[in-house]
Amino acid sequence: MNLLELHSLAVHYGGIKAVKGIDLHIAEGEVVCLIGANGAGKTSSLKAIAGLLPAAGGEVLFRGQPITRLPAHQRVRQGLALVPEGRGVFPRLTVEENLLMGAYQFDDKPQIRIDLENSYSLFPRLQERRAQRAGTLSGGEQQMLAIARALMSRPRLLLLDEPSMGLAPLMVQKIFETIRGIAAQGVTLLLVEQNARLALEVSQRGYVLDGGRVTLADSSESLLGNPQVRAAYLGA
Repeated sequence: MNLLELHSLAVHYGGIKAVKGIDLHIAEGEVVCLIGANGAGKTSSLKAIAGLLPAAGGEVLFRGQPITRLPAHQRVRQGLALVPEGRGVFPRLTVEENLLMGAYQFDDKPQIRIDLENSYSLFPRLQERRAQRAGTLSGGEQQMLAIARALMSRPRLLLLDEPSMGLAPLMVQKIFETIRGIAAQGVTLLLVEQNARLALEVSQRGYVLDGGRVTLADSSESLLGNPQVRAAYLGA
């Protein structure tokens, strides 16, 4: 059974049709990416899956159950977490307070402490800055924090929106090494990423969005070798 399914999902901003009825599926344990130009509908799709934007049409199924009308916080409780574009950390809270916000739905304090230590093992730099306000971190450190905070919710599916945006090359490499490590632990990932080559190299399958529609869906290996994809998104 697929962990996530989209059936004719549509998202509108007033009269603007950002997503025009897309179909998508992700099996448990998969890493799948969405690639496309700016304005193609990638972020709107993630926000609709997470419940931050209402669906104008179609259906979202998670673990076989419809969640299209479910509020965002209830989707988190079911195991769906979003790392938003632009990090979205709480700037006045400390690193550790931000992480604990990711576990707001739980009251099992011993396990929360274990999850916290796992976050620090994944990102040792966060442990060094655990008492520092999140707003004073570098962009790369804030991205680490946003990913770790989402993992504190113990997701079955992690949605990642532009994790490399605005980061130095060495930090991008570190973030994608971490993404591979998270996938190796069995977390299912749906990745939106401006660097299409990186996205395809870390994933098993990909969807190409253009003008709010899926124009191509294939294995990542095939998409990397596709002449149209190479010309449009890979700079070849």
